Amino acid sequence: MAVSNDLKRLREETGVSVMQCKKALEEAGGNIEKAKIILRKASVSIASKKADRALRAGVAAAYTHAGGSVVGAVVLACETDFVSKTQEFGKLAYELAMHVAAMDPVFRSREDITEADLKTAREVFEKEAESVPEAARPKAMQGKIDKYLSERVLLEQPYVKDHSITIRGLLDAAVQKFGEKVEIVRFERLSVK
Repeated sequence: MAVSNDLKRLREETGVSVMQCKKALEEAGGNIEKAKIILRKASVSIASKKADRALRAGVAAAYTHAGGSVVGAVVLACETDFVSKTQEFGKLAYELAMHVAAMDPVFRSREDITEADLKTAREVFEKEAESVPEAARPKAMQGKIDKYLSERVLLEQPYVKDHSITIRGLLDAAVQKFGEKVEIVRFERLSVK
């Protein structure tokens, strides 16, 4: 009976299919936390297999925060209307809009960063890196740039409601859950200030 309760709990917490949850629990020896990690690892593999699929449906969602002074909006795309019209897909889009409002990302992915953006960041960090020994300076510079960009790239940001997962990880889990490619195709953050 405990296995079925654990299976039910894992299914409720992850939204992944019963069969995937059962397999993950078996592999984890009944440990729910280990099973969650196994499911996360599997979601990356599943998402990469669906990366070339066409996005033909989706939903736009907005979240208003702080008495109307901040709005986050996203367009979340998927392959079919069947998935885009589900309550869970709409909820995911809304939660991503909330994340955008809270975290103020600048870029969707690293591919969206221009050479001019990188040049500006390098100029700022070169002055900071002057105090670092010359031999370690390139590594220190790269570390500072990577940290700076990971804070501004939406897909690399830790999810505002669960810092143990990035937005990319959240989308990979959605691919596993919905069985379709899921991508943020556009986002915007507006604020009064």
